[in-house]
This record gives sequence, C-alpha cells and structure tokens, in this order.
Amino acid sequence: MTQFPVDEFLKQAETLPVIDVRSPGEFARAHVPGAVNIPLFDNDERAKVGTRYKQAGKDHAVLMGLEFVGPKLADFVRQARRLSHGSGGQVLVHCWRGGMRSGSFAWLLQTAGLSPAILTGGYKAYRNVVLAAFTEPRNLLILGGKTGSGKTDILHQLAAQGEQIIDLEGLANHKGSSYGAIGQLPQPSSEQFENLIFQEWQRLDRNRTIWLEDESRNVGSCFVPMPLWHQMRAAPVAVVDVPKVVRVERLVREYTGIDHELLIEATERIRKRLGGQITQQALDALAQQNYAIVADLTLDYYDKAYLYGLSQRNQANVFPLEILEDNPAQTAEQLINWANAYAANEVLR
Repeated sequence: MTQFPVDEFLKQAETLPVIDVRSPGEFARAHVPGAVNIPLFDNDERAKVGTRYKQAGKDHAVLMGLEFVGPKLADFVRQARRLSHGSGGQVLVHCWRGGMRSGSFAWLLQTAGLSPAILTGGYKAYRNVVLAAFTEPRNLLILGGKTGSGKTDILHQLAAQGEQIIDLEGLANHKGSSYGAIGQLPQPSSEQFENLIFQEWQRLDRNRTIWLEDESRNVGSCFVPMPLWHQMRAAPVAVVDVPKVVRVERLVREYTGIDHELLIEATERIRKRLGGQITQQALDALAQQNYAIVADLTLDYYDKAYLYGLSQRNQANVFPLEILEDNPAQTAEQLINWANAYAANEVLR
C-alpha cells in the first residue's frame, strides 16, 4: 500500500481527492481543508468500539467494528469512485494515526480497483506539521489601524496589486469586535482555523513579504497560533490613521440593514466596557436607527483599546501613515510604496 509523509500527501492533495475516514464528530471539529468525510464509523459506533477495546481487547473491538462496517462497504466504494472520477481512480486516505481505519479503507478501495494512498501517521502527523510550521520565520508586515479604517478591504487591495496576504478575519469568519460575527458564517474551531492559516502559509512564497491585519490573539472565538502571534507582534506595523468621521461613515455603510436585534445584543455585550450611560445612549440611538451615533460612541471605546494594544509594541516598529479618505486601492498603493522604502531602509519618521 502506498504511503506518503505529510509534505508529499499535501502536495498530492493539490490534485487528488482526500478522504477522511474518521467519525463525523472528529471531522467536524477539524480536518485537512478540502477533505471529504466518508466515516468508517459514525460517532456512536466509534464510541462503542473504543469502549469494547478498553474492556475486552483489540480482537473483540475489531469484530464489533466489522459488524458495523460490513453493510456499508459497497457504499464506501461508490462514494470513493465518484470522488476519484476525475483522477483516474487515485485517492488519498487518512484517519487519526494512519492505523487500522485508513488501512482497512484503503485495502477495500484497492480491492475494488481504485488506487489509494495513505497519510503516514494520519491526521495527528498532519497537525504536528501544522503547529511546527508557524515557528518558521517569515517576513511579515502588519497592517494596523483603528476600527472602521477598512483594513480588510485594504488588505485585499494589496493582494490585487500583487502583494501576499493572509486574511485572518476572513478565515475566522469574524471581524474581531463584539459586532464582528454579524453577517458572517459560523466560525470554525480554533483547530480548524489553524489548519486554514497553514494552508495559506504553505502556499505563499517564503522569500516574499506577507501582509496580515493587526489582530488580537483571538479573532472572535478563534485563536491565532502562538508562534505566529509572536511573529506578528515582533513585525513592523504600518498604522493607517483614518479620521474618525470617515470611519463612522464606513461602519454605517457596513452595518445598515443588518438584523437590528444582533446590533442590540452586540452593544449589550460590551456594556461593562462602555459604561452604563454610554451603553444606554447607544441603545437609544439604535432604537432611532441613528447608526452614526452608535458608531461614534462605540469607537471611543475601541479606539482606546486599540491604542493601548499598539502601545505595547516596540515603538521602533510602529509607522503611522496619514490616510484622509476611504479609498482602499489608493491606500494599498501608499502602503506598497512605504514597504519598498522600509525594505530599502529609507523610511523616515
């Protein structure tokens, strides 16, 4: 049976389908991006087999597993054939540790005429590679700026102009603030968030700069991997200084027409930080659909929080750039010019 170490497995996965045979619960928690779940056991079956293994040993557990799997064999083959239709029957298979589940599944597919290959060490080995990858030094530049500065749009304009980026908020499905989940898809688990970042991390040219937004350690409920977080905190940060009135206008555009109750809930979540009086003023403004006042009031808190976080950085690595209008493409061009000057040691304060 062909087996691939993680690096080769991922290289092959760029063109071949990946089948994750772990249980639905394991897959839902986190998985190799792009993998398809064809579980050997459902969640309940996996629990029963594990209990039997502990109580009666491997042989009894294997027999129980065969009883569960037997009626599903033909369907496994049908699903795998559909997935491998465009790859000449070639598929990649993995389980948790590259053991019995992936080995048995691959044997079945091989018997049915397909060409499976197994991930050596399974998903566990993949996760070890994921976590180790972020310790590799990369040339990072951080895009900073207060809430409402349009950093995500600027980041994507940097990409449109040829720069390398990782959009952490896009991968986390969250904009970072108490209001950050509004209008977004459900967040992945932190483990899946790490897998998604790793996928981007591996695709990018190691010899070129990577731009990321200046984020807290957590983006909603997702946590930036600690080694990457340390690299981000040590990297130079270009802070776009956008006037508050411009930021208020952007926030009003972004949140107008969104579920009103969600805005109320998000405001209530930061009541202790805003203070009772400011919170009530914001809620009153929401009741009148005066979103500009809400944005203005809440920005006072978010601006102070951001400036405090910025003050914790090495100030030799902080570079303010005055931006007078909301024009992400133009701002991206300015940032590229700044980055080129910085690389040439020509940046002046």
